[in-house]
Amino acid sequence: MKEKVLDVVKKYKLIEDGDNILIGLSGGPDSMALLFVLLEIKEQIPFNIFIAHVNHGVRGKEALEDEKFVEELAKALKLPYFSKTVNMDAYAREKKISSEEAGRELRYGFFREILSKIGGGKIAVAHNKNDQAETLLMRFLRGTGLDGLVGMEYKKGDIIRPLLGIERKEIENYLHERNIEYRIDRTNLEPIYGRNKIRLNLIPYVEKNYNPNIIDTLWRMSEVMAIDNDFLEMCCKEIYNNVVKKRTKNSIILDGNVFVRQHRSMQHRIIRNCLLEINGHLQGFTYKHISDVVFLFLDKGTGKSIHLANNIIAKTSYNDFIIERKEEEEKKEFIHQLRLNSFTYIEDIGFGFHVKVKPIEQVKKVSLNNRYVKYFDYDKVVGNIYVRNRKSGDKFRPFGMKGSKKIKDYFIDEKIPKDERDKIPLVVDDKNIIWVVGYRTSEQYKITRDTKNVLIIEAKNQHIKEV
Repeated sequence: MKEKVLDVVKKYKLIEDGDNILIGLSGGPDSMALLFVLLEIKEQIPFNIFIAHVNHGVRGKEALEDEKFVEELAKALKLPYFSKTVNMDAYAREKKISSEEAGRELRYGFFREILSKIGGGKIAVAHNKNDQAETLLMRFLRGTGLDGLVGMEYKKGDIIRPLLGIERKEIENYLHERNIEYRIDRTNLEPIYGRNKIRLNLIPYVEKNYNPNIIDTLWRMSEVMAIDNDFLEMCCKEIYNNVVKKRTKNSIILDGNVFVRQHRSMQHRIIRNCLLEINGHLQGFTYKHISDVVFLFLDKGTGKSIHLANNIIAKTSYNDFIIERKEEEEKKEFIHQLRLNSFTYIEDIGFGFHVKVKPIEQVKKVSLNNRYVKYFDYDKVVGNIYVRNRKSGDKFRPFGMKGSKKIKDYFIDEKIPKDERDKIPLVVDDKNIIWVVGYRTSEQYKITRDTKNVLIIEAKNQHIKEV
């Protein structure tokens, strides 16, 4: 196996003299084989090895044992070691992506942090021939274009895959022959993720009933696709340069008259290249996204737009077609005291608040359906009443719930867009959150049989109909 990997390293210039190579080491068989084969190759090519391990925060004790295993191995081999614990599932919920995507984003984000600290380098990951087959099948089942069937590459940007052409069986033999210890991630043995289902169910079924050599077949197919894709990309590059009128860091303006004359295949590739140039990668962008942008541009209606992933917008402006990243607005913190029995207008946020206190006997009608008029037990209020935006760690007890909830998690559950969350006013006292304006009130301040005085708060906004 060493000779095969060395040939690939030299052919594709994966590792050169003096390179910093950061190995993403999980402790599993593939990454352990990658580490030890690179240690062998290091005897012929002088380069530096660094080890990085990510605990995804989902496997409890086993994950901690994996982390300890990798750390002790790094110490034994006298290799620089970096580790980080993350909460993959929470990140997935926040970003509204799959757990697999979340894990990938967190891993590579950490790896690149390390590269910046050590003065640059390359990230070596242990994808192999079987992984390539699984990736191709996943993409095929989801729906992909020609470029998706190319699969993973030996080298892409700062990522290298020295084991990509090696089958899993050969890796297992390599570990067995050298008596190399490794860890087993039990979640890889359960069909709980899409990739696991393909590995454990689909591929064995195809091998048994249709093609015993499906792994090699898919590998050959990806090579053929790569050749054709390279040719089309070469054609597209010249057309792309002709159709781009102006580019900045966060926007590309296309000449609409030139764009509409291109073949549909080229139009799709032009949009892909725009997204790649602005975003740095195509994660989160599907064929439908690209197709929708092409349709928008061919329709040529001035002033129309489509919102894509990562704050990227495609829009039309007469004969110009524009793809740009909308800069996230800087968070503006605000806090204003609300006066009793008066109206307070807060220009910063465009909201006004009527605040009244009445004895319970004078409150004849309580509207429960109006999102912007709410009633509270005034005698439960602690200190003054304020309106502010959220702070890190904010919690409240939503009406009807027994326990408290983080405001961040509440916003995620309510599917409130990320760029809107810091603008939503919170009515608070000196101790607790009373009301997430327009959404839920706090259980702690609800009116009960014992209520003597009622706090009535009415929120007004120029975008809200009169309440």
